[in-house]
Amino acid sequence: MIEDWLYGSARLDLREQSLLLLLKHLGGDLASDGTPLHSTKQLYAAAHDWVSHGNPTTDGILKFYMEHYNDLR
Repeated sequence: MIEDWLYGSARLDLREQSLLLLLKHLGGDLASDGTPLHSTKQLYAAAHDWVSHGNPTTDGILKFYMEHYNDLR
């Protein structure tokens, strides 16, 4: 059986670490009206894209998010 590299255990762990890091740093950011500045959908998409681009660690994911997802509200 051939394992899909994107959903292997190391990649799933990295996706989890990526999402947790994004949630920790950005998940509590609120607009002046109390609504979240970053949707969980955006945060998850960024974590998935980070992993699918072949990044081996979470180093740089915050910068990646701010450059590619921050303005997608």
